[in-house]
Amino acid sequence: MNDRSILLVEDNPDDEALTLRALRHINITNRIEVAHDGVEALALLFGSGPEAGRGTRLMPAVMLLDLKLPKLGGLEVLSRLRADERTRLMPVVVLTTSSEERDVIESYSNGANSFIRKPVDFAQFAEAIRQLGLYWLVVNEPPPPAKGAL
Repeated sequence: MNDRSILLVEDNPDDEALTLRALRHINITNRIEVAHDGVEALALLFGSGPEAGRGTRLMPAVMLLDLKLPKLGGLEVLSRLRADERTRLMPVVVLTTSSEERDVIESYSNGANSFIRKPVDFAQFAEAIRQLGLYWLVVNEPPPPAKGAL
């Protein structure tokens, strides 16, 4: 992953396609990696499992994280990211359909940088993605690579 890439963690094929379409619609040309569950996301980030040897030096500029994931849920992924020095500062935006107040509170308590509910309307969703992409990929100054990153 290059230092201005996006990691989308999404298990729903329709939501994945919609997110990718919205990013293309607003001319985001940054590399986009997709993980379909929490275990796959951590493997991509930590270079484990099928991603062994990949290294962790180049983290994505932002992770877009769904909460309701198979194998390992989004809140647990977030907790593990914040517990590891290599990923502690990586920006994570929770991008979910959940409207549960508890999910908002737990996301921020576990270190989310932002919580966005996916709008149902494509135009509203595309605008939310445009603003998100502009901020995290252009405006925001990312943290430097963590010490100990491979």
